[in-house]
Amino acid sequence: MDAYTLWREVRIPRTGPGEDLIMTHSDLVLADLYVTTVIRYVEEGVFKLAPTDVLALLEELMRRIEQIDVSESEEHQAAARAQHAYAALLYVVYQRYLEIGKTQGA
Repeated sequence: MDAYTLWREVRIPRTGPGEDLIMTHSDLVLADLYVTTVIRYVEEGVFKLAPTDVLALLEELMRRIEQIDVSESEEHQAAARAQHAYAALLYVVYQRYLEIGKTQGA
């Protein structure tokens, strides 16, 4: 299964306990919204970049998730792992989208 298909089939992970995980979840939802530009390309052939540097946003988000203290509970750990995995999936999808755009001269 390719990353795009996987992304379309999985849901954004739930937020976790604690303010840090709530904030990273909020940013994950925003990043997911930016990555939806890929859908328009797949379905309609329209290549249009998101209005921000999505890869930089996701790199920063993954870094923040990695720095969250998850020692409090298994619930913290599971939420952080799920958020990080989803952010990494978004990164792969959008990175591939940019590569396709370069090959098509977009």
